[in-house]
Amino acid sequence: MRIAMDSHRTYLLLLGEIRFQHPADALEATAEHNGHRSFTQPPENNMNDAVMRSDSLVSELPQQIFRGTVVLWFSIAAIGHWIFLSYIVAVFFPPVAEHGLSALEGMHLPSGFVEGDTLGNVASVSHVILAAIIIGGGPLQLIPAIRTRFPTFHRWLGRIYLLAAVSSAAGGLYMTWTRSTIGDVINQLGISGDGVLIIVFAALAVRFAIARDIKTHRRWALRLFMVASAVWFFRVGLMGWVMVAGGAGINWESFTGPFLYVLGFAQYLLPLAMLEWYFRCQQEASNGQLMAFSATLFALTLYMIAGIITATAGMWLPKM
Repeated sequence: MRIAMDSHRTYLLLLGEIRFQHPADALEATAEHNGHRSFTQPPENNMNDAVMRSDSLVSELPQQIFRGTVVLWFSIAAIGHWIFLSYIVAVFFPPVAEHGLSALEGMHLPSGFVEGDTLGNVASVSHVILAAIIIGGGPLQLIPAIRTRFPTFHRWLGRIYLLAAVSSAAGGLYMTWTRSTIGDVINQLGISGDGVLIIVFAALAVRFAIARDIKTHRRWALRLFMVASAVWFFRVGLMGWVMVAGGAGINWESFTGPFLYVLGFAQYLLPLAMLEWYFRCQQEASNGQLMAFSATLFALTLYMIAGIITATAGMWLPKM
């Protein structure tokens, strides 16, 4: 029994799952596992082992902060997505289910019901329904436990998500240039850029999935998530700005202004830039680069929290 226990301790030591209180304890366990005991290890070697372990802990800290910050960002973003999903389902689904296309009349939509425009009305309703799939399903696709334990669900949800994203992008492009009632051409260009990227990224994700290049497929799928969620990033970014700066740079009557022009492109370009930085940090990065990324992402996470709280309290909950 003693030999078995000592072997187990040594095995855990090699895996790095535990640390003994003193370096000599590790040496003792290793010696017992080899069939003899030794207490003659020079003290200076014990000191060197302790210093090496301390250095190892220090070098691992930026990696731990990097991973922890990414998990924090994703967790809060997922919660924010699902709050927005609850709003979409509660506010738009019941009227559409009961009244069909005419339910759009009177709804707070930039491209709502237009008498006689059947194609545009279908595109508008489809846009709302598909948004629920995109906003609700996107975070689920990125949870490793779901991907590992339920691979069939992951694959089918991925196909539905991708089809919904492409269809929504195509419908959004149509509505932006045929029946948009807010903003100006700069706003329309920003929205259109996002729609084009959704279609391109979806095609590339499919291409590498068919080629069984799963690593590259996942990267394009992550890029697709960032641009497909721009509708959520826009609302959170807008309401975060309202909380932080009081909505400076926004003409609320025409829904134009310097901040909205920037946000129209930043709603997908900023998440994409952070994602590419994340990819670089995964491949090779110094401790300083990891800490710089973590600090930037943490600051953006705080802003995102402000936006989620303001959007939930001011835009979503009052209408639910």
